[in-house]
Amino acid sequence: MIRFSLLVLSFAFLSCGSKEQNQNEEDNTKPSIEKLTDEQLLDVVQKQTFKYFWDYAEPNSGLARERYHPDGNYPENDANIVTTGGSGFGLMALVAGIDRGYVSKEEGVKRLDKIADFLAKADRFHGAWSHWIDGNTGKVKPFGTKDNGGDLVETSFLVSGFITVREYLKTGNENEKAVAAKYDALWKGVDWQWYTNNKNVLYWHWSPSYAWQMNFPLEGYNECLITYVLAASSPTHTIDAKAYHEGWARSGAIVSSKTKYNLPLILKHNGAEEFGGPLFWAHYSYVGLDPNQLSDKYADYWNLNVNQTKINYQYCVENPKNGYSADYWGLTASYSRNPDGSIGYNAHMPSNDQGVMSPTAAISSIVYTPKESMAVIRNLYDNHKQETWGNAGFYDALSLQNKWVAKRYLAIDQGPEVVMIENYRSGLLWKLFMNAPEVKEGLTKLGFKSGKYGI
Repeated sequence: MIRFSLLVLSFAFLSCGSKEQNQNEEDNTKPSIEKLTDEQLLDVVQKQTFKYFWDYAEPNSGLARERYHPDGNYPENDANIVTTGGSGFGLMALVAGIDRGYVSKEEGVKRLDKIADFLAKADRFHGAWSHWIDGNTGKVKPFGTKDNGGDLVETSFLVSGFITVREYLKTGNENEKAVAAKYDALWKGVDWQWYTNNKNVLYWHWSPSYAWQMNFPLEGYNECLITYVLAASSPTHTIDAKAYHEGWARSGAIVSSKTKYNLPLILKHNGAEEFGGPLFWAHYSYVGLDPNQLSDKYADYWNLNVNQTKINYQYCVENPKNGYSADYWGLTASYSRNPDGSIGYNAHMPSNDQGVMSPTAAISSIVYTPKESMAVIRNLYDNHKQETWGNAGFYDALSLQNKWVAKRYLAIDQGPEVVMIENYRSGLLWKLFMNAPEVKEGLTKLGFKSGKYGI
């Protein structure tokens, strides 16, 4: 879901809640008798977090709820609201869960079929879906007054999931091929070209009632790289490469010469040029887009993401006043602790440190910092399971030094955990997405190279 560029304007917009009670309370109370190996621990975390998208999905649509509150308390009465971007991560999580045997392939394909049918009938705006959708009706749920139409960035996260599902099922049995064809049609229906508004840049939003009034051009660097890759990859509504180079890359001005902790930032992080942005910027575009050996004339994307993660880690280690340590670190957008101790929302990063650690920050970074990320996972599971672990994995946000935990979940945080753990363990989702023929063509069109995939 969440875009730093907008969410800094709306820190308190989430108050949240859900209807199921914790089905695994025994997991919170039983101490671990035997220490798990790293591989066993990763499997436990991946499988438990997968439940967000399987057991606690919105029942009518099968899509990922925007938020899930185990206590059933939803102050905004919005347990039925689904998130487009989080559902894209959820589709990838379903593929991983099927492949791991967490659910049978038959059950998984049935769920994927249900989701495709719902999305085919849901509101669309020149092919793009809205940020939020009512899971009961398929109608848009406005994210803001003027944000009541197409959301191209959220749609791009969703489409990453479409392509991954299609690639996973396209050589299967007759039923699996039919579901793959549905996802292929959904992705080809997005009119990326429309969202240039006849300029050499992509725009985040278009509304049937407010047209282009949101006026949010996608200029890098933040979480939106994947939007340009998919727009260039579209076989039906592609964009000119000039939109990427002149719009996203700002005609080369995206490049940074700054360093932090002797680590080059490589690209200018919008509004966060000293330390880099919240860590979801190293996750959302890269759930399918494999940064290993990926480069263009602006950056080596592996180094970009590793450096951002290590800067985030180093900042936390050097600032223990907020409770951080080598096994308790990670700043990104998540639920947050308000000054009065209530739950809000914030885009945590070194330049906006609220003393709140978000487990998804380190967990979803495991592909970049395996040792440092495993230290966090093991510390939370072995030493703080009682406070931090629930029926859909680790809770969304923690401030253990203040004895505060947001015992809630967000799709956009749980999804990258499942997906990046899978990419770390097997590379499955990266391989599926990167080997899609259109993706290879789009990357080539924009000037990317990847020795790993023959680009």
